[in-house]
Amino acid sequence: MPDEQMAAAGSAPVPPGGAPSAPQAPPRPLDPIDRSIMRLLQADGRASIRSVAEQVHVSRANAYARINRLIDDGVIRGFTARVNHERAGQGASAYITLKIVQNSWRTVREKLRELPGAAHIALVSGDFDVLLLVHTPDNRTLRELVLTRLQSIPEVLSTRTLLVFEETDLLDPGPPNGGPAIAAEE
Repeated sequence: MPDEQMAAAGSAPVPPGGAPSAPQAPPRPLDPIDRSIMRLLQADGRASIRSVAEQVHVSRANAYARINRLIDDGVIRGFTARVNHERAGQGASAYITLKIVQNSWRTVREKLRELPGAAHIALVSGDFDVLLLVHTPDNRTLRELVLTRLQSIPEVLSTRTLLVFEETDLLDPGPPNGGPAIAAEE
């Protein structure tokens, strides 16, 4: 891989079921350098090999080999952009809990994947079965999604909607030293 940006590197398609079809080798333990590389790439998936190598104090060849191994081992599944949903016209966000008919997870998961604005779907334990994160343009659209789309799925027994008032992206490095961002003078 050239020393330029790595945004498209390692972006292998994942089958609709969410897991690769070939059996995978057991996970290999990650050392502190691997973990540092992962943190850097989570914060900036477009970081150059040179930048990553300098920040983790290894050679470019070592950084390149480690990143490729992380990709080949399936630890890094791809590179993506983190989106500010409000700036992208998706100002209403909610976590929606669902109780579903027993043994209907695969069917429900496929129907939830088709929902506009669905960002994350998880099968969980506890008082409900599924946790769904959605982003919609406004509360009216969110209401329609819940009352019309979700509650019309036969396998969905009940829903509970938790509006998101504010989010904090833990991968966003934010301003240096935790202080306020300073605008550059023109």
